[in-house]
Amino acid sequence: MVEGFPGVGLVGKIVVDHLIEELGMVHYANVHCEALPPVTTYQPDSNELMTPVRLYADAEHDLLALQSDVPINPQAATAFADCLTDWTVSESILPIYISGLPRQVDEADPELYGVSAGGGIEWLSAAGIDTPTERGIVSGPTGALLAHALDTETTAVGLIVESDPQFPDPAAARAVIERGIEPIAGVDIETADLTERAGEIKAARKQLLKRIQQASEESSRAEPIRMYQ
Repeated sequence: MVEGFPGVGLVGKIVVDHLIEELGMVHYANVHCEALPPVTTYQPDSNELMTPVRLYADAEHDLLALQSDVPINPQAATAFADCLTDWTVSESILPIYISGLPRQVDEADPELYGVSAGGGIEWLSAAGIDTPTERGIVSGPTGALLAHALDTETTAVGLIVESDPQFPDPAAARAVIERGIEPIAGVDIETADLTERAGEIKAARKQLLKRIQQASEESSRAEPIRMYQ
């Protein structure tokens, strides 16, 4: 299950939106948890209201995507994890959490690292995903979800990618898909469109990123821990 909460560079959001569109994933379930904001969302060309957090499924590839239209406070993320964990454990679902590491990088080649809780390290090793090169911390909703996995000794994988801290970053999302999601899930996903439509994607996500930046604690992010900090 790939998590797509908004965060630095909106990487998780862009990844999940792309997976749903590219694989033709179907709306599997609405997520109802007390920790989620009491709001509804609506979509283009539809009169139907939807919950802000939804699950989409691709049965062929045994893949789920957790799509979120809203940021979630880290304190609420812990309660959300409690709400979801019993189901993911009972169904033997591996959650994959995504966090951006704010850095100005070469757009073509952002670094990608893997972290894990429980048996997640085996998935990272099998996929050949690099270990971090420095000490760091993951905060925001993704940090809370990973902390919950650590506290409850459940299996989870975290993908940390260098991301533009100021703008939506399709290049970072592409790195997550090609070097993270594809080898872990054993799928082949077309990503050229992410580069070709980079300008369009950035424009479409700009307002959401602005709201995230204004409420920084609700933004999933990874950052280094300097010595003696």
